[in-house]
Amino acid sequence: MTGSRLAVVAAGGTGGHLFPAEALARELADRGWRIVLATDARGAAYAANFPADERLALDAATFRTGDPIGMARAGLRIATGVARARRAFKRLKPAVVVGFGGYPSLPALLAAPAGKIPTVIHEQNAVLGRVNRQMARRASAVACAFPTLEKAGARTRTKVRVVGNPVRPEIRALYERPFPEPGQGPLRILVTGGSQGARLLSECTPAAIAQLPEDLRLRLHVTQQTRPDSMEHARRIYGNALVEAELSPFFRDMAGRLSAAHIVIGRSGASTVCELAVAGRPSILVPLAIAMDDHQRFNARLLSDVGAAETIPEKRLTPERLAEAILRLVEDPTALATAAAAARSVARPDAAERLADLVEQVAA
Repeated sequence: MTGSRLAVVAAGGTGGHLFPAEALARELADRGWRIVLATDARGAAYAANFPADERLALDAATFRTGDPIGMARAGLRIATGVARARRAFKRLKPAVVVGFGGYPSLPALLAAPAGKIPTVIHEQNAVLGRVNRQMARRASAVACAFPTLEKAGARTRTKVRVVGNPVRPEIRALYERPFPEPGQGPLRILVTGGSQGARLLSECTPAAIAQLPEDLRLRLHVTQQTRPDSMEHARRIYGNALVEAELSPFFRDMAGRLSAAHIVIGRSGASTVCELAVAGRPSILVPLAIAMDDHQRFNARLLSDVGAAETIPEKRLTPERLAEAILRLVEDPTALATAAAAARSVARPDAAERLADLVEQVAA
């Protein structure tokens, strides 16, 4: 590799880590940077379209505190990954390493100081993740998606820059489109987060919608991401309630469905919350109770604090409570438009550009 400056983008093996990393990589590539992606085998599943000149497979592993054997094995794998990263960095001579969290990002971030390479960390959630927490003190800068960053120490806070969470181009395009007020047409509800073990949403949402008044049910069009083993049960409930519904474990054109939606019901992962803000969509959020450090509850505050979302804790979620939340949004003729505007008011559609600006400042 020769020519322009090179950035190593290191990210854990989940979509929550890889998608914002890809958005940054595309922005840097548009500015003439060359990109190397550092992740693990899991990350490859989310990186089919990642704009990288080269990919580094770096060993890493998580471990449980109090498990000495597991900690020793993880330490050995991480050390192997660090050694491989150092060799690669001697060859590549990167100008900066950008970490997006997750254990696969750890070897690259640990290897950078040996080559005197500056580092930037991006935290997608409103709570600093475990790996980012470990590396933040050594980082040149810490970028975050939310206005507040829990679990960040005093020293880390001096380095924090709020840039937002980079979103996919098709989601960013929704920022320019007006909210599709329903008028006399169909009222469209999009239900997400029901494919990966979320039995609660898969089963509670149809039961809630079935409790709505009949004249409202006849206007509804529900698009629901649901567990395969909950599909027939949900389809039967919607059919008996005379509700038009489209059900699938996965929808490829999520941006198109989000664009058409008037209300979104789902979890409050970082990407979901930031995409709802950019799209300007009213929402009912159910934070995942077992999320690390309860970060989904903190994420949801971005929208709930401005009146763009109603948050219902898992332990309080019932079909009755969910039905009441839906009714509050549709019975007031101004509620949907007001919530949509509130969501858009906290959006950062230019997050990829803001993060790229910070990376270039650090690498200068």
